[in-house]
Amino acid sequence: MAGESADQRMSFLEHLGELRKRILWTLFSIMGGLAIALNFTDRLMKFVRRPFDQALPGMKLVFLYPTEAFWVYMKVALIAGIVLAMPMVLYQIWAFVAPGLHAHERRYAAPFVIAGSLFFLIGATFAQLVVIPFAMRFLVTFPGPDLAPMISVGSYVDFVLKFTLAFGAIFELPVLITLATWMGLVTPQFLAKNRKYAILINFILAAILTPTPDVFNQTLMAGPMIILYELGIISARIVGRRARPAAEPVPEAAP
Repeated sequence: MAGESADQRMSFLEHLGELRKRILWTLFSIMGGLAIALNFTDRLMKFVRRPFDQALPGMKLVFLYPTEAFWVYMKVALIAGIVLAMPMVLYQIWAFVAPGLHAHERRYAAPFVIAGSLFFLIGATFAQLVVIPFAMRFLVTFPGPDLAPMISVGSYVDFVLKFTLAFGAIFELPVLITLATWMGLVTPQFLAKNRKYAILINFILAAILTPTPDVFNQTLMAGPMIILYELGIISARIVGRRARPAAEPVPEAAP
């Protein structure tokens, strides 16, 4: 009993050592991405500022305290560094989890990681190029001519990053639905049967997450969510067909 406890303790310490190793490699990769992104911070800021420049041509963002602009530039560089390091970060996550998976489960790790990364980038790009410009135009014109906008660079970048991360997370919906189907938590039939409730929930979430009260911008968020839900159903059906043959064999009854 004591030997078994020592073996378990040794195994636990080995897991902690492996976790420490993966965290260190993740931090090193993010630092490397940050070092690269710092060389392009001006270009990154111009890209982030595009919706503001389109909504308020000729105006400039302001900073309200001496260090605000510096930390905003560092925040943008850090986010860009994380994006650059994402393949290495995802690999470290997979390398830590993979030993605990069955052989047939490890095959699905890379496709889900790649698909998740791709959908996140698509969602973030959609927010930056489509949703945020429309939201900015509405927000700066909504008060009318009696109020003049004076937007700080910190508040604007936070607004853009929150919107971008929200859409990046929302675009993970097909991947999450596929994963839930593969794990047996839901079925394509269940998802299709409750489609009307999913549409209602999508519009409720869009109304909460969208910082503008107009229907147009809410639809810009709810519309893609509905399409992504349908893509998730299609993917769930494909995964269900592939998983069915593996689940069909049943142990023979004893004579």
